[in-house]
Parts: sequence; C-alpha cells; structure tokens
Amino acid sequence: MTNRQLTAVEIFAGGGGLAVGLERAGFRAVAAIEVERHAAATFKANHPEVQVFRQDVREISGSALLALGGGSIDVLAACPPCQGFSSLTSKYRRDDPRNLLVSEVARLTEEIRPTAIMIENVPGLAKKGRPLFDDLLKRLETLGYICTWGILQVADFGVPQMRKRLVLLAGRGFKIEMPVPTHSKDGADGKLCWRTVRDAIGHMSEAVPFVEAVQKGGAHLVDWHVVRKLSNQNIERLRHAKAGANGIDLPDRLRPPCHQGGYRGFSNVYGRMSWDEPSPTITAGCTTLSKGRFGHPDQLRTISLREAALLQTFPEGYHFETDAFERACEIVGNALPCDFAEAIATRVNVAIRQASA
Repeated sequence: MTNRQLTAVEIFAGGGGLAVGLERAGFRAVAAIEVERHAAATFKANHPEVQVFRQDVREISGSALLALGGGSIDVLAACPPCQGFSSLTSKYRRDDPRNLLVSEVARLTEEIRPTAIMIENVPGLAKKGRPLFDDLLKRLETLGYICTWGILQVADFGVPQMRKRLVLLAGRGFKIEMPVPTHSKDGADGKLCWRTVRDAIGHMSEAVPFVEAVQKGGAHLVDWHVVRKLSNQNIERLRHAKAGANGIDLPDRLRPPCHQGGYRGFSNVYGRMSWDEPSPTITAGCTTLSKGRFGHPDQLRTISLREAALLQTFPEGYHFETDAFERACEIVGNALPCDFAEAIATRVNVAIRQASA
C-alpha cells in the first residue's frame, strides 16, 4: 500500500466525536449517516468536507457509499444506538427497534466489504444484547473478517472521564489487536496518570444560565458555556454535597422522598465531581443534577454544556448546530470521546497498513 490517505464511512455518526478521532488518526471520512437532524447539522457544521446523509441507515445502500469512496472503503465505523443495552435501563426490551440497528453494520459490511470494521457500544451489548452481538460476529466471520473485541476504560486512553466501552475491531483476513492503554490511575508501568476534571475544565470561567444566554442572542454567543437554573432545593443540595461523593451521602432531608429512609439503590445523583479525579460518565443528562454526579466541583451549579464537551474531549470551540439545550446535551452525551476514538482509529490505521505491506 502506498501512503495514500485511508477512507472511512461512519454510520450512526452523531455530532462528530468519532469523526474527530478518525481525522486525527489519518482517515478521510467520505460519508456519514445520521438520522437525528440536530446531530447531523452539527456534524456537517464541523466537518463540511464529508457527505452527510440525514437518513435512516436502513435506507442507505452500500453501492451509494462505495461510489463516494471511489469503489472501495478502508474502514466502516459505527456507534449503534446503545440505550437498549445500557445498564441504566431497567430491563432488556427485545422489541426496542434501536437494538436491531446493530444488524445494519453486518448488512453494510456485506455490501461494501471494507478492509476493516470499527464498532463501539456499551458493555451491555455483550450481555443484554448477546444474541444480537453473537449474530453480528457470526456474520462478519462468515464474510472472512477476523474479529477482536474487548471492554475498554476510556480513562486509560487519556480521556478525563470514567466510561467503559465495548470495542469490536475486525480486519478482512487479518487480526487487529486492541489499542494499548497509555494512562492508568497511578501512572504505574511507565504510563501517564489518568487525566482529571481539573485538567479538562479547571480553566473555565463562571457559566451563564441558559435562559440569560437566549435573551442575549443564543447559547452559541457564549460558546455553549451555559447551565440550567437550579431550584433552591438543588442549590441547598449542592451546598451540602462533598466533591466526589454521591447523593446518598446527603442529609436524609435533602434527598428526594424516594431516596430517603435507608435507600441504597442508584446513588450517583445530586453529587459533585472531584477536581482531582476523572469525571463520572457523561450522558445526555450531563447538565441535570438529578441525572448523575454532574455538580461542579466547587461552584453552586452543574457543569456546563461546554464543560461536558471538554470532558468528552471535543475540541474547544466545537460548534453545536442547534438552539435546543436538550438536543445539545444529547449530542455531547451520546458521543464517543474524541481522544478515545483517535486511539482506536490509530490502531486500525496501523493494522491496515501492516496487513497490506
């Protein structure tokens, strides 16, 4: 293989977190498929050179994607919707149509025959979604792909966040090993120490309430460094919350009624992040105190949308093409952290070149 730039197609592309990683790793994305309009618009605003299809992936043919790649595609990258397999869901719903979208990866692989495949999902895909996952593996192996998969911690790859992800890598006739961690909790074995909340957002100034930003022209004018206005009760909860602690450590009177009286269930809510640790997993609820430990380490507010994006390792200034706060939070929370995507994509790039040498 010459030193030509390798091509990529993304499906379930979201707002472009994976695209940032692919680009940094040396790939040229020729097409991206994303059905949600705010996410698709955000992808296009930040990656104008990529052909974006705002369509259901089930409506896209492999031949259309091959045409954009000049007849071949080096890597098919996919982050299928994962809510149906998440540990945050109460049960696995086999009738959830999002779950079946995993099979679209196999269909497009059959039609495109890319050199390599790169898939990311929640660990629950190999548990709650095991029948679908096994079917995917079987179909890829039948096509001649050698599959490798594992559960990786994004903090081990320089992301200032605790977030476990299932990664599946497959080469057509060759094996792609998992990337080697570059970071660890204590920096042992020559690795770097995990990056922390302070590393990512310690430089940020006071955030602007979203309603005030809208009155002055929009959240984009303050680079989406915006927060929700908290109720007096939530402000009081933050006054008592200790950095790094969970909601069950609050005085009983400050907990929601359903969390009082010795409740020991889901506890990672109404708490503050710690400056000197990675953040908890950033989700679509990342600016809502009741949806996770999203309180700012020392200010009486949650983290802002921009701070959440930085914890997801989006570049500073990455544009969110929407006026809706909820949609912006979904784009950020549903993204694959850019630095993690880069680590995986770099490994795939090297493996493709080695296999064709």
